[in-house]
Amino acid sequence: MKERAREVGPAARRGSKADRAAADEAAVLAKIAEMRDSDRAMAGRLHAVVKAHAPGLAPKLWYGMPAYAEAGKVVCFFQSAQKFGTRYATLGFSDRARLDDGTMWPAAYALRDLTAADEARIGALVRRAVS
Repeated sequence: MKERAREVGPAARRGSKADRAAADEAAVLAKIAEMRDSDRAMAGRLHAVVKAHAPGLAPKLWYGMPAYAEAGKVVCFFQSAQKFGTRYATLGFSDRARLDDGTMWPAAYALRDLTAADEARIGALVRRAVS
């Protein structure tokens, strides 16, 4: 919760929109750099996939983890296995993601590794989430 308070505190709201966007992306990249090897590799690749397939999403920290937002609202996020003490990392989508498929659909995916096929699937999901 302390990380979230720092993310939305008064200092986070200063500067131009471009300056805030650059600072937000730098914070995301710094957070990724702090992760252990397996989480860092996945988060870095995920960051590249989101930027390539949904360039309109803005990187930002959300509860201390990398997230990607549209109009300031988080659409998808990464949770490291290390931070949460789980056996896998998670790629999650908020209710802002337009992934609806009938009356039930996945909103989070467990990640143990990222293959090229996984990256393609994530790219398609991210594109769909913002379409």
